[in-house]
Amino acid sequence: MDRRHVIGIATGALSLATFKAEAAERGQAAKATVAGKTPEEVAQDEDYWTEIRNAYTIDRNVINFNNGYASPAPVPVQEAMRRYLAYSDMGPIQTMVNVLYPQIERVRENLARVAGCDPEEMAIVRNASEANEIVQYGIDLKPGDEVLTTDQDYPRMLMTFRQRERRDGIKLVTVSFPVPVTSSDDLYNRIANAVTPKTKLILICHITNRTGVIFPVKRICDMAHARGIPVMVDGAHAFNHFPFKLSDLNCDYYGVSLHKWTCAPIGTGFLYVRKSRIAQTWSLMSSSEKQVNDIRKFEEIGTHPAANPNAISEALVFNENIGIARKAARLRYLRDRWAHRLRDNAKVQILHSESPELSCGIGFIGFKGFDAGRMYETLYTKYNIVTARVEMPGQYDGLRVTPHVYSTLRDVDTFADTVERILATA
Repeated sequence: MDRRHVIGIATGALSLATFKAEAAERGQAAKATVAGKTPEEVAQDEDYWTEIRNAYTIDRNVINFNNGYASPAPVPVQEAMRRYLAYSDMGPIQTMVNVLYPQIERVRENLARVAGCDPEEMAIVRNASEANEIVQYGIDLKPGDEVLTTDQDYPRMLMTFRQRERRDGIKLVTVSFPVPVTSSDDLYNRIANAVTPKTKLILICHITNRTGVIFPVKRICDMAHARGIPVMVDGAHAFNHFPFKLSDLNCDYYGVSLHKWTCAPIGTGFLYVRKSRIAQTWSLMSSSEKQVNDIRKFEEIGTHPAANPNAISEALVFNENIGIARKAARLRYLRDRWAHRLRDNAKVQILHSESPELSCGIGFIGFKGFDAGRMYETLYTKYNIVTARVEMPGQYDGLRVTPHVYSTLRDVDTFADTVERILATA
C-alpha cells in the first residue's frame, strides 16, 4: 500500500469499494505465490505475510504481544464496522432495527458454516465470558451437585461457579496439571479420574488462556457422555487460532470471543449449544415460552448495536483467505523463533509445550532468579513491548507471549534481544 493510498483511506478520498478491490487483488497475488506449498513452508514466506500485515493499521512503535487479550481488526473489518455504524445513525428504527438486525441471520449462517454446526445452534453474543456464563447460570444444578474443571481455567468462569456455590450449594471440584504439560493422556486421565457419581457438568478449556495448553476435548466429551455428563468448553482462544470443527468435538456447549484470534470487532463472540440442550438451558436474560427451543433466546440483551455483529462476516472472510492451517503454522513459527533462541539462557524457563497436539500460538516464558513482574514492567514501560503477566501461586509465574499474523520477524527478534539484555543486567 503506497503513501497515496494510505492518505486516501485516512481522508475518505479512496472509496471502500476501491480499497477492497485492490486488497482482493493483492490477496489473490499473495495466494498465487504460495500455491502448492505446505502450511509450514508458507509460515516462513515473508513476502506472503507482508501482504497480510498491510491490512492492519496498528501502531508500529509498540510491539503488541498480548493479542490473547484482544487483537486489532484488519481494515476491511474496521471499514465494515464504521459503515454499519454510520448507517445505523441515519435513523436507528429504520436502518438498524429494520435492516441491519435481520442481516445478523446471515452472520449466524456464516459463523455456523466456519465453526461446523447448524445455524440453529449458533448464538451471537458479546464475548466468551457472556457465552460461558449463559451456560453456567442456565444449567439446573441442585445442592451437592458437582462441577468438575481445572484450577487453571479462566478466573471469571471459576468465580462464576464459586458464586453458584454460595448461592445454590453446588460444589466446584478443580484438578491441577503440570506446566509444561507432559502428554494429552495425562490431561485426559486427570479429568476422567476426578469424575464421581455427583459430577453433573464438566468445564474445560479448548486451549488455556494462561499457558496455551490444548486439551483432548473430544476424548473428554466421549468419556463424559458415556457417563451421562454434559461438557461445556471454553473456546475463547481456539476459534480461528488452529483448525477444528465443532462437529468433531462432540461437546454440548462452546463459548468464543471473536475479538481475539478472529480479529472481529471488540464485543463480539458466539455460543454454540447442542440443539438437544437448548430447551433445558435457561437464558441469562428473560425470554418467552415461545423461545424455549430457539437459540436466539440466548441473545436477549435488549437494544444493542448492529454494527459489531454484522462486521463479523468480514473477519471470517479475512481468516478464510489466509487459511487457518497456514495461520496456525505461522503462529507456531513466530512462537518457536523467540522460544528456541531464549531456551538456552540459564535464566529462562520455556513453560509451553512444543507439541502441535498440545499447543499452538500461545507461548509462556518463566525466569530463574528474576521476577516476572519486573520483566513485564520493564518491557512495557521502557521498551513498549506488551505481554501478559500470568501467575499461579505455588506453580508458575511468567509472561504469556502472543504475536499475531501482523507481527514481524523483527518484532520477535526485538523481544528476544530485549529479554536477553534485561536478564544480562540482573
